[in-house]
Amino acid sequence: MSIFLETERLALRRFTEADEDDLVELDGDPEVMRFINGGEPTPREEVRSRILPVVFDFYERFDGFGYWAADERSTGRFLGWFHFRPAKNGPDGEIELGYRLRRPAWGRGYATEGSRALVHKGFTELGVERVVAETMAVNLGSRRVMEKFGLILTRTFHRDGLEAVDGFERGVVEYALTRAEWAASARPPGGG
Repeated sequence: MSIFLETERLALRRFTEADEDDLVELDGDPEVMRFINGGEPTPREEVRSRILPVVFDFYERFDGFGYWAADERSTGRFLGWFHFRPAKNGPDGEIELGYRLRRPAWGRGYATEGSRALVHKGFTELGVERVVAETMAVNLGSRRVMEKFGLILTRTFHRDGLEAVDGFERGVVEYALTRAEWAASARPPGGG
């Protein structure tokens, strides 16, 4: 197992083919997928033939960036994943942060803990200049997480293809944090 980052309660590691069942279960929960596609499960074949190859490709193309399986350190149980990857169409040094966790992990501070640690590593070790994250405007839980680990609301916009999501008409929100803003806030790594 290739551990990328550890926090007090989480081990973030590279995915392997053995994680297929966990990903199918995660993406099979309608509540987990609610703000992504309206609650539709991701078919196993899509996990196997599209999602995992994309994940593995990031490990080949980028050093220190990609998708990280999140395991609970005390039990080894799969909780979900985080991505910390170059932003699509973003300038050099801009990294997109995201997370998807199983429902039993919600409300326990894991998303904040993992995100805060990734932001810290990005700014202190990986040369990141700006971190961005997006969610549906109506996804209040995810928005609270972004605010708790220091991201700042920068804009609201609309994206095609989200009509299946309740509240799509309110749009997508983007949060961001620059290295200078992060340094001024003196946020410690880890913690919930």
